[in-house]
Amino acid sequence: MAKMEVKTSLLDNMIGVGDMVLLEPLSEETFINNLKRRFDYNEIYTYIGSVVISVNPYRSLPIYSPEKVEDYRNRNFYELSPHIFALSDEAYRSLRDQDKDQCILITGESGAGKTEASKLVMSYVAAVCGKGAEVNQVKEQLLQSNPVLEAFGNAKTVRNDNSSRFGKYMDIEFDFKGDPLGGVISNYLLEKSRVVKQPRGERNFHVFYQLLSGASEELLDKLKLERDFSKYNYLSLDSATVNGVDDAANFRTVRNAMQIVGFMDHEAESVLEVVAAVLKLGNIEFKPESRVNGLDESKIKDKNELKEICELTSIDQSVLERAFSFRTVEAKQEKVSTTLNVAQAYYARDALAKNLYSRLFSWLVNRINESIKAQTKVRKKVMGVLDIYGFEIFEDNSFEQFIINYCNEKLQQIFIELTLKEEQEEYIREGIEWTHIDYFNNAIICDLIENNTNGILAMLDEECLRPGTVTDETFLEKLNQVCATHQHFESRMSKCSRFLNDTSLPHSCFRIQHYAGKVLYQVEGFVDKNNDLLYRDLSQAMWKAGHALIKSLFPEGNPAKINLKRPPTAGSQFKASVATLMKNLQTKNPNYIRCIKPNDKKAAHIFSEALVCHQIRYLGLLENVRVRRAGYAFRQAYEPCLERYKMLCKQTWPHWKGPARAGVEVLFNELEIPMEEYSFGRSKIFIRNPRTLFKLEDLRKQRLEDLATLIQKIYRGWKCRTRFLLMKKSQIVIAAWYRRFAQQKRYHQIKSSALVIQSYIRGWKARKILRELKHQKRCEEAVTTIAAYWHGTQARRELKRLKEEARRKHAVAVIWAYWLGLKVRREYRKFFRANAGKKIYEFTLQRIMQKYFLEMKNKMPSLSPIDKNWPSRPYLFLDSTHKELKRIFHLWRCKKYRDQFTDQQKLIYEEKLEASELFKDKKALYPSSVGQPFQGAYLEINKNPKYKKLKDAIEEKIIIAEVVNKINRANGKSTSRIFLLTNNNLLLADQKSGQIKSEVPLVDVTKVSMSSQNDGFFAVHLKEGSEAASKGDFLFSSDHLIEMATKLYRTTLSQTKQKLNIEISDEFLVQFRQDKVCVKFIQGNQKNGSVPTCKRKNNRLLEVAVP
Repeated sequence: MAKMEVKTSLLDNMIGVGDMVLLEPLSEETFINNLKRRFDYNEIYTYIGSVVISVNPYRSLPIYSPEKVEDYRNRNFYELSPHIFALSDEAYRSLRDQDKDQCILITGESGAGKTEASKLVMSYVAAVCGKGAEVNQVKEQLLQSNPVLEAFGNAKTVRNDNSSRFGKYMDIEFDFKGDPLGGVISNYLLEKSRVVKQPRGERNFHVFYQLLSGASEELLDKLKLERDFSKYNYLSLDSATVNGVDDAANFRTVRNAMQIVGFMDHEAESVLEVVAAVLKLGNIEFKPESRVNGLDESKIKDKNELKEICELTSIDQSVLERAFSFRTVEAKQEKVSTTLNVAQAYYARDALAKNLYSRLFSWLVNRINESIKAQTKVRKKVMGVLDIYGFEIFEDNSFEQFIINYCNEKLQQIFIELTLKEEQEEYIREGIEWTHIDYFNNAIICDLIENNTNGILAMLDEECLRPGTVTDETFLEKLNQVCATHQHFESRMSKCSRFLNDTSLPHSCFRIQHYAGKVLYQVEGFVDKNNDLLYRDLSQAMWKAGHALIKSLFPEGNPAKINLKRPPTAGSQFKASVATLMKNLQTKNPNYIRCIKPNDKKAAHIFSEALVCHQIRYLGLLENVRVRRAGYAFRQAYEPCLERYKMLCKQTWPHWKGPARAGVEVLFNELEIPMEEYSFGRSKIFIRNPRTLFKLEDLRKQRLEDLATLIQKIYRGWKCRTRFLLMKKSQIVIAAWYRRFAQQKRYHQIKSSALVIQSYIRGWKARKILRELKHQKRCEEAVTTIAAYWHGTQARRELKRLKEEARRKHAVAVIWAYWLGLKVRREYRKFFRANAGKKIYEFTLQRIMQKYFLEMKNKMPSLSPIDKNWPSRPYLFLDSTHKELKRIFHLWRCKKYRDQFTDQQKLIYEEKLEASELFKDKKALYPSSVGQPFQGAYLEINKNPKYKKLKDAIEEKIIIAEVVNKINRANGKSTSRIFLLTNNNLLLADQKSGQIKSEVPLVDVTKVSMSSQNDGFFAVHLKEGSEAASKGDFLFSSDHLIEMATKLYRTTLSQTKQKLNIEISDEFLVQFRQDKVCVKFIQGNQKNGSVPTCKRKNNRLLEVAVP
């Protein structure tokens, strides 16, 4: 039998109440206390039926791990504790298995965690759906669209560091298997006014700060931007940096996300160019200027910013400048051009910046949709995720809050309708009688706002379109006339006398009683924000841009498509978008996530009851609970209900063998629960009052305690009985083993006694036989001894005879050998005397050489090439050998020392060696240069920004970069110049500006002349007739003369394959234009110390005084 899986329940180990429908008693106070208690124990999710309430913890919790995903995967909604994964899984399984399109509506005020909730939903769906290369690519693109939209649509506010300033609705499309195919994103009402002005303590959109912080210097130069935030008027400085936010790292994340989503490199660059243009628009400032006709007009103060904007966008500067100064009004066949004063010019600038950014954001959404849309045309299942602003009540509420609250009224309307519809469908599906539920229907508020004839939006549009003077006051006056009798509209200037003395209602405001409470709206700005007017001159200027993206953003600027019809207002556009959204949502099965912000400090562990109460009211959560509880508060399938409560009835415990419904009926009859407290559906049991459910839970808890006691009793009895049986069995075994041991011990005693007796008898018999054998043996030994003595006597006699015979034979052999040796010595005596001396000499010499080499091995000097020690010579005849060995050893250790050099060190020593060959014992300055390393690049041109232009002008490798004194040909005075030597040229540049003054090819250099004195003067002689020699030879003075002459010599030899002539003389001639001048070096006392001086004596003599 398979082991039964242990399942938990929503009702197990509850902290507070996991489902608000079961809260008893139900009031605003108990509702908040339950949320606070769960929040204190890190239980941030609570249910209202199938609705999830999410309280922002403002910290990371370990409840979103892959293990948690697996826990909630394919589990019943109420099976585990409340979690956003439970709702995500329920929606995904309904879409996959029941073929129902789903939508997840996420609402709440700024900072409540809506964006994070939508990310969690998408990440859960991505984790549980199918796998594969194409599927993973689609999931990655859907997830990576979030960083891009957050960068361009989110901003730091006083309530939230990552507040979404637009509404987002994403349709994720799946195939029949439940694998994602793609998606479509819709955006609503971007807060574009934030581009030009931000409230105190808030920032502009993230992308501006990310671009300035994370872009490379090369990219910033290309976009004509600087990294300093204070350079841009559109960026607020009091909140430019946010604690815990790395804008530079986020910029890299956004660039990577754009690449994953499918943006081409040129598209990403175009987007950043538009962002840069918006930033720089804020730096354009205007000054007033009066015309001859008395009209005021405006002029741009500094046209440099305008020039850079035009370079970025490829717009003719004169066209854009005129669009900021004039406005053309067209009516039928007439065109009238009027000048803009300073205030109008600033309005036009800000309107252009807002429209440019808003249209760029819409283009981004469309571009992302192109990348993530489904590529196949098969039938798709759709899951929508709506992340939109919650109801907003501020101290100053304007047009934006009015539009947002209108959207929330529509969402509340569809929420109530769909919730009641879902309840009614479940009742009908389960066969339970549906009873009418009374609830507040906010359709009357929606009609007040959206009615096509008398609605506030319709009157606002009518006021914007009518001729004559239109102001916010005329709009409010019209509202007072039309809506005065409406029960949800309040105004102090209306005909209704009950508000005339209401001091809480200013004269320039009106108040609407929304479902979430009363909201006071400032009428100021309603008309301008609804018009959202961009002058046609600016649209046409943008259309003329050479920048492809900007041109595509302003199609109305095309002169061929001029439309004199007034563009739709912001209110009508948003009303149409909301209508489309509502129509879309009504075709899907809704799932709700209500996000709540626990405090305004964005801090963990703080729960502000007043703030939470405010949000509960305008989210209508209590209304939601009452609608849910209007019929039956709790419902559960028969199988889990019987499994949970079967221990309360003897007939159903421990196993019920019949249908689950019959078991539940027997259970409830046994418990004597009143019939009016529950009803039986086709597949579920419905419980009307939470008290009944809690009574069942209390009975179950008590019964579990009784069962636990019974189990403990049975277990203890079984344990004691098992221990007794084990001890009894052990006693029997021990007794058997002891009896066996005693018998074995007695047997061994008897056996050992028998062995002792047997051993004594066998010993006696053996000793008797031994005595008999010893007597017999002594008799046999006596006979043997006598025979041995006799045989020995006979052998000794025979041996003596044989020895005598052998001695005689050996004497004969020795005498014969001596005789033969004597004959040989007499024959070869003459040869031995001739060669013996030579042999002895060679042997003695070989021995002396061997000893010499062994001693040398032990007396070898160190491996340092400068060590001149060498062992003394032991014998005179080894003098040449001794010197050769010394030479070979020195060459060998020099090679070992050179092998340690790097290529750079070898080059330095080669240059030093070359300098030694050229100047040693010839130039008095040479000894002081030996210890100085040759550096070459003394100015560090590549690192010094002062010489950036000079570096850009030189493409070759720089061998020498040094400041020298160039001697004036006319008077002998010196001028500082930058002396540059490359592979092919010798260049002179101005030290201050870095401008190149002279450039001489190395093939035109014929000779270098210098004195033998301790000075740094040298002359560079040029080939006569060359272009570089037009002004004559060069005469310089440098502190690094030896290095410069050496490198010039080596470079010329490397490039021209000819040795450069180095002339060292105290007198030499130089060519100055057409004259030859003698340069003469003399010894003299200097006024300025040890510095040589140069003086022109006459037309033919230049005298250098050296100390």
